[in-house]
Amino acid sequence: MTVQPADGLSPAAAFPDPSHDQWQRLVEGVLRKSGKEVSGSAAEEALSTTLEDGLTTRPLYTANDISPDTGFPGFAPFTRGSRAEGNAAGGWDVRQRHALTDPARLNEAVLGDLENGVTSLWLAVGGPAGVPVDALGRALEGVYLDLAPIVLDAPADLDAAATELLRLYGERGVAKGEARGTLGADPLGHEARTGIEADLTAAVRWAKVCGAEYPGLRAIAVDALPYHEAGGSAAEELGLSLATGVAYLRALTGAGMSVEAACGQLEFRYAATADQFLTIAKLRAARRLWARVAEASGAPTAGAQRQHAVTSPVMMTRRDPWVNMLRTTLATLGAGVGGADAVTVLPFDHALGLPDAFARRIARNTSTILIEESHLARVIDPAGGSWYVERLTDELAAAAWSFFQETERAGGLPAALRSGMVAERLAATWAARSAKLARRKEPVTGVSEFPLPSERPVERDPAPDPYADAPGGLPRVRRDEAFEALRARSDAHLAATGARPKVFIAALGPAAAHTARVSFAVNLFGAGGIEAVHEPVSVDAETAAGAFTASGAGVACLCSSDALYAEQAAGVAGALKSAGAARVFLAGRPGEYADVDAYVFAGCDAVAVLTSVLDRMGVA
Repeated sequence: MTVQPADGLSPAAAFPDPSHDQWQRLVEGVLRKSGKEVSGSAAEEALSTTLEDGLTTRPLYTANDISPDTGFPGFAPFTRGSRAEGNAAGGWDVRQRHALTDPARLNEAVLGDLENGVTSLWLAVGGPAGVPVDALGRALEGVYLDLAPIVLDAPADLDAAATELLRLYGERGVAKGEARGTLGADPLGHEARTGIEADLTAAVRWAKVCGAEYPGLRAIAVDALPYHEAGGSAAEELGLSLATGVAYLRALTGAGMSVEAACGQLEFRYAATADQFLTIAKLRAARRLWARVAEASGAPTAGAQRQHAVTSPVMMTRRDPWVNMLRTTLATLGAGVGGADAVTVLPFDHALGLPDAFARRIARNTSTILIEESHLARVIDPAGGSWYVERLTDELAAAAWSFFQETERAGGLPAALRSGMVAERLAATWAARSAKLARRKEPVTGVSEFPLPSERPVERDPAPDPYADAPGGLPRVRRDEAFEALRARSDAHLAATGARPKVFIAALGPAAAHTARVSFAVNLFGAGGIEAVHEPVSVDAETAAGAFTASGAGVACLCSSDALYAEQAAGVAGALKSAGAARVFLAGRPGEYADVDAYVFAGCDAVAVLTSVLDRMGVA
């Protein structure tokens, strides 16, 4: 019941509805105060953010931002969810990944996970990174296979692994109708990772077996992670997943399966990133796009895409890995709100090697907290109706469809992979993103921003790499890789000499004048593993040389206000040079100061600056 004031009027009735033009004029006033003379739509554009794929996030969305009809949950085009109840029927499937070669350790890990909130298992089987096929039974000892779905990752031993899993079902009395999970056949994904030309024969064979005998098992995983891990954008990841799915549909229907039966054999796997809105839009767009493929294939009711979201390996950092817990929480939130059917949270130490029990516990509890404590799964399509999310979903879907069509024009995914078209496109996208990372336009907390060079690294047992000996295929990238290389140089220098490379912070004037730029410089040089020495708090032309010599640093950086730079920068820089500074930087926009060699400022190429500093200081 709505309670009205005594006079019967709504509290907002006395205020007229503001117009878009009025809001725009207020924006113009704010921008004018910051020195930007823009008006009309240009004012709005000044506050917009450019994303990958030609997308733009605007500062304001209204009911005028029309998007196509999203339908109802569980019905085409499935934008709002593949099931009518969405995740409100109990949340998503909490799927933990395991890549252990020792069956005893694996058994201990999976039992602990299943007893503490995990609802399905994603297992690496065979090859250098998985449990041996003949030990799968020992690894799953005590697991109720009729209750816990099993998802296999066995690219090198698919036939043996699938045969063994089905044998275990029979041996343990699991009825064929009760078996749940995915056999994980993905020959095109394996080709993308290794460069070994795909053979779809086994995938088709297992799809026919599952379709005929195991209604709860899917044979094929349409894995878009190889494209995400190669640096692809959200639209590229979506477009290539569609191209993969279409290639499998062609193979399955060519072998005699109906389109409906073929669609039922596919599970789609996507990356979930810390950009929660982009993750939400990506999963919603993926369902809409696959529904369009099913419709065009003559099976409009078969387009309910089953989705498995995995927190992004690309965003996981090796330095300050604890921050990864926050990244995966945001990614899981995006995946849950976006309607993923299953979510795998990679442990915070994933980039360092094999996760320990604590890391696995935090990973599974991330989903539990969002489902049980945040009640994220009590609402169907919680982001539905948001003008921003609906518009982003629509624009992302359009960009992904365009790239999918481009891939089809190249002859389909297999031809596009073998011609190098996919690799070239993803490399160009990653190069553009790398430039943003280098300039810290895309900050990485604990790595490029707010690093802790003195923190003791977290160590883990190395994880076997199943693709270490692959002859080719797409690369795997990480957001932290350029800065990680710099930090590794610093670590090696510390091990060889007992000290890290140092930079002397030559602060001019009182703290009020230099604190902001001192903090900037300390963070910048720390991102390269260069220790900042700020002692004494302030120097001048007479004291700078002695302070620099005492610091043991090889380079120096001036930090102060523009006004004090005009008065003192040249004199202090000259003193530092005379004391042996190999290079003198100034924190601020480039100017004309004698004996200042280079300038560091927000938006400068931090990787290039730090690389040159380490080179000049003789850090191998």
